[in-house]
Amino acid sequence: MPITVLGLDADDTLWHNETFYQSSRQRFNELLADFVDVERLEEEIAATEKRNLGLYGYGAKGFTLSMMETAIQVSEGKVSGQALGEILTIGRELMNHPVDPLPGVHEALEALSEQYRLVLITKGDLFHQESKLAASGLGSFFSGVEIVSEKKAETYTRIFSRHGAGPEHAAMAGNSVRSDVLPALEAGSYAALIPFHLVWAHEDAPLPTDHPRFAELSSLAELPHWLAKVSGSSGS
Repeated sequence: MPITVLGLDADDTLWHNETFYQSSRQRFNELLADFVDVERLEEEIAATEKRNLGLYGYGAKGFTLSMMETAIQVSEGKVSGQALGEILTIGRELMNHPVDPLPGVHEALEALSEQYRLVLITKGDLFHQESKLAASGLGSFFSGVEIVSEKKAETYTRIFSRHGAGPEHAAMAGNSVRSDVLPALEAGSYAALIPFHLVWAHEDAPLPTDHPRFAELSSLAELPHWLAKVSGSSGS
């Protein structure tokens, strides 16, 4: 049976996301410059984010709370109310950043949606991710939207069974090795990495270069050819 369902990541696969987080971190570093050097602050915010993922989940709201917690910690409670207000402003701007599809995304989705059932599979805050999809103008290409707290093998098994004939007859594409590739392969799906030039360290992992169901592509435009190739082999 050939591949019929294609899962697609959202942030940094369909539109810019990490770009805004990088600029937010830079502004955060400048706000705390009187208390700690940049290297230590980067270590502290990364550790705080990781520790809080199980509590706040992914997204701008959790990142904002982690910035505030880190600011209080590294300043030993001396950070000003004005600085904390600036951190809230950074978080608010993250929630409202423009959502412009990456070059070629609209054309690629148009072609892919003619051949496959497209399902958006993304982590993060439900309201924020739904708002970004609406603002992107890409919602009509998707027959399903799944906003999840984490991407694990069982996540893909459940989603691809709900929207199709199971993970063996589905593929996942995205920019994160840790979230979009490895668990999809573990579930039995095909997986394509479409790299973005900025990657959150939490999402980095070694490439499964020897895996027969994995491919690294330069853009979404390469997906139709790759999917046709693997669909032929899976259906033979």
